[in-house]
Amino acid sequence: MTAGTVITFYSYKGGVGRSFTLANVAVLLARWGYRVLAVDWDLEAPGLHHYFAPVLTKEPDGGVVDLAYEFLAGEEGPGAHAVPVEFDGGSLDLIAAGRVEAGRLHSSYSRRMQDIDWEDLYRLGFADFLERVRGRWIAEYDFVLLDSRTGVSDIAGICTAHLPDRLVVVFTANDQNLNDVVDVVQRADQARDRMPYDRPRHVVLPVLSRLDNRVEYERAEKWQRRCAEVVAPLFRNWLVKSISEDLMLRHLTVPYVSYWSFGEQLPVLEERAPSADQISFALETVAAVIAQQFDRTDVLADNRDAYVASARGRRQDFTLDLLVSGPRALMRATNELVEELRVLGLRAEWSGSGDRDFLEQMGDPGEHLCLVVDGTLSRWQTTEAERFVRHALGVDGAQRQLFCVLTRGTDRERLPGFLRNLRHLEFDQAVRPVRVARELYGLIKATPVAESPPDLEALRTAAAALRGLPDDMASIKRIALVEEIVQGMAEALDGHDFAALLEQAADLEVLGRGRGGGHRFTPPPSVRHAVERLRDRIDRRIDAFTH
Repeated sequence: MTAGTVITFYSYKGGVGRSFTLANVAVLLARWGYRVLAVDWDLEAPGLHHYFAPVLTKEPDGGVVDLAYEFLAGEEGPGAHAVPVEFDGGSLDLIAAGRVEAGRLHSSYSRRMQDIDWEDLYRLGFADFLERVRGRWIAEYDFVLLDSRTGVSDIAGICTAHLPDRLVVVFTANDQNLNDVVDVVQRADQARDRMPYDRPRHVVLPVLSRLDNRVEYERAEKWQRRCAEVVAPLFRNWLVKSISEDLMLRHLTVPYVSYWSFGEQLPVLEERAPSADQISFALETVAAVIAQQFDRTDVLADNRDAYVASARGRRQDFTLDLLVSGPRALMRATNELVEELRVLGLRAEWSGSGDRDFLEQMGDPGEHLCLVVDGTLSRWQTTEAERFVRHALGVDGAQRQLFCVLTRGTDRERLPGFLRNLRHLEFDQAVRPVRVARELYGLIKATPVAESPPDLEALRTAAAALRGLPDDMASIKRIALVEEIVQGMAEALDGHDFAALLEQAADLEVLGRGRGGGHRFTPPPSVRHAVERLRDRIDRRIDAFTH
């Protein structure tokens, strides 16, 4: 099962509708069939429990503040603080800020919260404790929605830098909100860069809230355009290039409706089929972008209703993120691609296409399908692809993607019509398919792999080539070539010439593939030791890069 996504709802100023937006989006995602956890981390002004009060199954007897005390008490993980929230059409879990009695936070809450020194907790190792908490959450939920403290503080830093995969920044049309909204995200990215955990750059969903365009239309239009200009940098790493920031922000604008401005309410429970002028209509769009992992925004721009409808369909649980289909002649190259995808964290397998009974036995394990084509598409791959396309057209297939990876020299015009219009990736069988794996990861996750230094990529490629050498070879000459290349790789490593190291690693990988038949020759101990020494040196260098 795919790990869940942690999303922080943040606002630089209070009173912008952040908690309101989170609570309603949580209900929508849960109603659409996703496992949702809402966490109230606005510890100085908590209130998320008020939104869910009418549908809580019981009042929380603990919450986020208790995480700090459990850590200080030496607990390995968090207590069971999640409380079920049940409503017509779904359910979710809530972790409140702390214990609640008769609708109010317990009288001891303020003192316990103020006694926490977050900076001191981090010095004591609280970050590792939070990582374990986070790991448990993303294993149990599809979406973990954090309601963050406003402004710049230790608590806000936990929610914007440490915990989330993505941010939803809620703001209103005034200078107090606009002036710092982009800067806050940049500071959060800088803080993530200093962390010892693997977190990519933020992907940010800006939500313009409480815009009243019913009375002062011209002024609202002016502020709408200005807001789009200011937050445009937040769209750059996920919005489809052909879609303007102004158009997307209009889809992500939650209007001001006076009826819902009193108390803590959940309009999505009452407006089950909202029209375009109702607040739930906009909240559905925000929830759909989150459900679609910020992907397919071109569809949203063309047909908002279809985009939301596809998000409503409960996603199917797949055992694999990607099924890789390649002909048996490319078994080694396909398996290497699968290995690289696994290194990046994707669940991937080779489909073993060619078995007549395979398709019926396998069911539908892969959320996405990748066809590795060498020259022409085999009839078994054609069957797999056609079957995948049929299933992907259903409600549960709204987010499923078909990829096509071509070996060099494959004629695109010879592909079936339904494949010719796809974006084609290309790889060289003589080189380990690291680049293709990274491209596929970016397309599946809708975010690029965090870039590694070119030196690190060269080291990893060299280490893989050394590990891929067979125990014996077809000729003495081939062993001599291996010895010569390994010596050259060692010299390139000494001279920090990573381009040369990469080139020689490719040569070594080609030598390692030449199996053949007949008599085999075992390399002498000196060659084996040279290979092992170089491999150990490269592994130590990789460890230095990554740790």
